[in-house]
Amino acid sequence: MKSILLHINDDSCMEARLQIAMDIARTCDGHITCLQSVSYEVFAPGDFYGSAMAAALPQIKKAAEELKAKIEQDIANEDVSWEWRFLYGQAEHRLLEQSVLHDIIIVGPHDIGADGTRGASRMAGELALKAAAPVLVVPGETKRLDLRRPALIAWNGAAEACVALRTAIPLLDHASIVYLTSVAEENEKERFDFPASEAAKYLSRHSIEVEILSIPRGEGKISDTLVSAAQMRDCRMIVMGAYGHSRLSEMLLGGVTRRILTDPQMPIFLAH
Repeated sequence: MKSILLHINDDSCMEARLQIAMDIARTCDGHITCLQSVSYEVFAPGDFYGSAMAAALPQIKKAAEELKAKIEQDIANEDVSWEWRFLYGQAEHRLLEQSVLHDIIIVGPHDIGADGTRGASRMAGELALKAAAPVLVVPGETKRLDLRRPALIAWNGAAEACVALRTAIPLLDHASIVYLTSVAEENEKERFDFPASEAAKYLSRHSIEVEILSIPRGEGKISDTLVSAAQMRDCRMIVMGAYGHSRLSEMLLGGVTRRILTDPQMPIFLAH
């Protein structure tokens, strides 16, 4: 991943995703674009003359400048190539626009203003579905991302899983081993559009060592089973296709993507 788009926002996970962006840049000899997007859309019912917005503008601008100064000071002392890009507007829209000339987008697990809450990030989901680049969701507890450690691919044979696998190759190429992991569903007809053996062949052509795993689901959630499998094998990242079923179905019933993003235990690489 040579071109890394890093979302800049003053939240509890900012330090974690900055560190992970630098880890990827060092390993892949990449360049980090720090994207800070500030929206002045202050919704104040009854504020017809914009007095509330006018009062908030200086505070918003000051906070943005202070965050910029802090992060620039931190990253300036590191041995990575980087630049700062400031844009007005909602972060999701600016990230989508900038994704067309980037290899990966790094974001946190929470929506803006929802820091510390539980629930899948709407912004991360929208980016995974619509952006031209894959998305890496980094939880705040993440300290480092050693790409040489094992990685796990959540495999269900669907097209979304294939896209995630293919776009993750530049990162998986550094892994000591990749676990291609399927969770067996006893009460559901298997739907492997592409069997794990085909995915393993694809990885082998890229000289990536792979082990195929098939894990019984048991009584737990598929997302919990995948995370446990990754943790047991000392994996540092989970690669998965985003929203394999319809988005409405995911929202109403809760799918693997939604559940794993609700409380991610490690960086989650998403593509659709």
